[in-house]
Parts: sequence; structure tokens; C-alpha cells
Amino acid sequence: MSSPLRRAAVVGTGLIGGSIGLGLRRVGWHVSGTDRDPSTAGRAVDLGAIDTIGIDEAAEVTFVATPVGAVPAAARGALAQTAGIVTDVGSVKDAIVRAVDSPRFIGGHPMAGSELDGIEGADPDLFEGAVWVLTPTVSTDDAAYSVLQSAVSSLGADVVALPPADHDALVAVVSHVPHLTAAALMQLAEGRATEHQALLRLAAGGFRDMTRIASGHPGIWPDICGENRDAIVGVLDDLVTALGDLREIVATDDRGRLLETLEAARLARQNLPQRALRPAELVEMRVPVPDRPGVLAEVTTLASEIDVNIFDLEIAHSSEGERGVLILVVDAALADEFVHHLHDRGYRPAVEGMS
Repeated sequence: MSSPLRRAAVVGTGLIGGSIGLGLRRVGWHVSGTDRDPSTAGRAVDLGAIDTIGIDEAAEVTFVATPVGAVPAAARGALAQTAGIVTDVGSVKDAIVRAVDSPRFIGGHPMAGSELDGIEGADPDLFEGAVWVLTPTVSTDDAAYSVLQSAVSSLGADVVALPPADHDALVAVVSHVPHLTAAALMQLAEGRATEHQALLRLAAGGFRDMTRIASGHPGIWPDICGENRDAIVGVLDDLVTALGDLREIVATDDRGRLLETLEAARLARQNLPQRALRPAELVEMRVPVPDRPGVLAEVTTLASEIDVNIFDLEIAHSSEGERGVLILVVDAALADEFVHHLHDRGYRPAVEGMS
């Protein structure tokens, strides 16, 4: 007898929700879904992003893929309608996690997108190689996190665990302000184009690369900027200061400082992390842990703080006593540092090679 299909649901069948559905169905899940626009949900069925329309009470995981402002109500609704795990895909986390206080809710943010909008742009490969942030808290159910981490990883994403507030501060730098900057550059170019018709025809190469993200759907940004206002304003202030410094360097023809600044930026860009390690470059780490709330959040966020990527995670509960074991697969080159930090927190991990 074949094993029953694993079951998931998506609330919102646009680009992200549709891509999640396509990806999960490809690896063997049954996926149901809803959308505020019934025609969009129907199109999701036509395109194979979901099997059926509706919320499946038996869903093991429900992904809320609505605009940020609608997430708390949608997540609470999914928690009430199912007994499984509920997560979201919004790019702001702290306010949402505080608004949806349940051990079965884990905030999430896949850092992936497309220039295409809506269900027509859905792609099962959208998350391949992308970072998918999860934000466990002290109240997060450890088994729920393990299931969600496995489901997200099956879509090809690299899971990074962060505290919700830390996530919001970081994405202000790497996502929110870059989008606003791209929009400002496009405004500048468009304004100049009315005077010089050739300008936009010359806007190729680097300009197109820098402004590509400005083509994303604008409708999601008022909620994002409202929910993450303080972090975004802080980063914008820092950007204005940095641009002011560059203006001064150029205005004074300080070629030495300009070269130094550009070389530092080039080096930082080259050092952005790459993906995918071979099995020989990975180790399995077994971490005995007490069976208490918050342990998994502590270990996974510690890994993120010291730039250790957890490629796989499993929780083995002891049949006796109040202890269990976290089984982690991590980069062998960073294992010693991770062990050191775990020792400082009172954990005693064991490490084995996987080659």
C-alpha cells in the first residue's frame, strides 16, 4: 500500500503562493488553496499550482501568501481551521509574529521574486538556491519547526533562522531600501528623459541591473514600509550619509578615497556567500538538548548569528527522560566555530563526517 500524500494549503495563489504550490506538488504533496479573487484560485487549479480550492483541515502546513497587512487575520484563520503548522511569506516579521501568538505559527520570508506578477508568473523553481528565513521564538513548537524546515528545504531553499526583529533590521538593508533606491533612480532617469529623449535608450547594463527590482509589484510596498518604517528610515538615513560622503569625494576630486571606497565595495561584493556544498564538505552534528521551549530557536538563531548555514535538521526525542537530540547538517569548515559557541551556551555536540 502506498503512503498517503502529504497535505499542504496556500492562502493567496499569486506569484509566491502559486510557486509554493507548484513546488510542493512536484515533490509529492497534495495542495489546496484559496484566494480573495475566486478567478485567481481557479486559474491556480488550471495551471497545476493547487489540486483543489479551499482550506484543507488536514493540511500539515499552511502557507499564508497574502499582502503583509492581511497576514495576521489570515494566519489566525488558518490556525482555527487546521491542526497543522501555519507560516507566512511576508517580508516583515516582528509585527506579524507578535500578532499571531501560537506555537504552531512560525514566521517565514522566502527571499525570492520575479519580474512577473501573479499566478501567471508562478514557477516551481523560484526558490531554488534562495534564502528562506524562518523566525522561531521561545514559544515555537520544535517538531513544527522541523516539519516546516523540511518542507521549505524540499523547494530548494536554504533555511536561515533569525529572531523576528533581527530579520526586519537586516531586510531593510538588503531588500527594502534597495527597492526604494531603485525606484528613486528610475524617477531620476524618467525626469531627465523628458529633456533628453536618448537617456532611457542609453540606460543599459549597470543601470538596468540596479533598477530591475523597481519592476516588482508596487501594491505590496505601502504595507511593508508601514510595518517596517523605523528600520527602513534608519537605513535610508545611513544611505543618505553614505551618498553625501561620496558626493564630497567626487566634488573634491579625492581620487585616493574614491579608489579606496570602490575597492572596498568590490571586495565586499565578491565575498557575498555562494550556495551549494558537496557532501564531503558537510558534517552531521548531534546536539543533546533539554526538552523545553525555546531550545531549537536558540540553536538555530545562534547558527545564523555566526553565519553557519543549517542544510538539514531533524529532532530525535528520547523515549525516556526530558531530553532529545538535534541532528544538524552544517558546513564542515565552520563546524569547529559552531561547536565552540554551542559549548559556551552549555551544549555538548558531537560531530561526524558525511563523506
